[in-house]
Amino acid sequence: MKKILVIQNKRIGDVLIASLIATNIKKTIPNSRVDYMVYDYTSGVIENNPAVDRIIQLNEKKLKKIPTLIKTICEVRQAQYDIIFDPYAKFQSRVISLFSKATIRVGYKKTDKNPVLNFYTHNVSFLKIKTKPCGKSIEDRVHLVNSVFPLEAPDYTPKIHLTATEKQYSKLKNYNKPVVMFGVLGSTPQKSMPYEYIITLIDYVTTNFDVNILFNYAPNQKLEATKIYNKCKHHDAIIFDVYEASIRGFISLMNQCQLLISNEGGVVHIAKALNKPTFTIFSPYVIKSHWASFEDGKLHTSVHLLDEKPNLFSSSKEERKKIEEDPSFLYNQLTPEIILKELTPFLKHHIR
Repeated sequence: MKKILVIQNKRIGDVLIASLIATNIKKTIPNSRVDYMVYDYTSGVIENNPAVDRIIQLNEKKLKKIPTLIKTICEVRQAQYDIIFDPYAKFQSRVISLFSKATIRVGYKKTDKNPVLNFYTHNVSFLKIKTKPCGKSIEDRVHLVNSVFPLEAPDYTPKIHLTATEKQYSKLKNYNKPVVMFGVLGSTPQKSMPYEYIITLIDYVTTNFDVNILFNYAPNQKLEATKIYNKCKHHDAIIFDVYEASIRGFISLMNQCQLLISNEGGVVHIAKALNKPTFTIFSPYVIKSHWASFEDGKLHTSVHLLDEKPNLFSSSKEERKKIEEDPSFLYNQLTPEIILKELTPFLKHHIR
């Protein structure tokens, strides 16, 4: 039996997308064991996934310390993996891969030049453009497998697998209106639209549609979410006392909602994996073609300032880096009026 390790030390959406590596490699090597090494706060999106045999949880801050990294390298060597996939290729994962003794090590080739050290036996280039509705980020993950282990029928759709108990989630049973999950804050400040804009959108939805609103935010963002709630007009339409701090809790809650409106991030990928309609508000620095997956203008749609005001953007790497460091100016150009032009037909289609 082949032993396979996937090292995906990044955020929630990245881990969920990377689950496709397990899904696809097991098509080629059915009699294999696939382990996932992920940060502890992301593991919920791959729990109960039949293609993942074991989840190895790491603490992000501790892994950056040399003693912890050395200990992790030793544990991986002792496990004697045959194949390693490293879809993020940061320093720690590269070193773990290099010293793993795995005969096949697959990672991305980040530049045109070959690396000084042979971190990988197979350096796979990123695709130049997206060619499928799933978006380039998903297509790249599947390409990582397909480049080394040719797939007859690749699977490009990440899935979340709920338990029977999770499907029976009952905290919304007393609400008889459609429940809209609203991602009021992004995972980082750079992914969060201006507060006054998000409040305008919430007020528009609660004024024009007979729905209840749920807020999604990280546990450490409770104070900021409360500030947004306090400034909203229709508190009676907002369910502020139902909240899930864990990933699996949020998944169960999202599964009971009608749809998601959110800043771009991991919650969008979770909602899509649950087959829930999504409306995504992209941060100006995020490349839409990479992360806008399965958008058809009906079930999944989004808005990005680049589509509305392309003259504000430059193609240079230096300019993109400046935007990522501080996208506030461009975010302010993505006004509620621009967003509502796309959001209104989306809501009318999904909320009768």
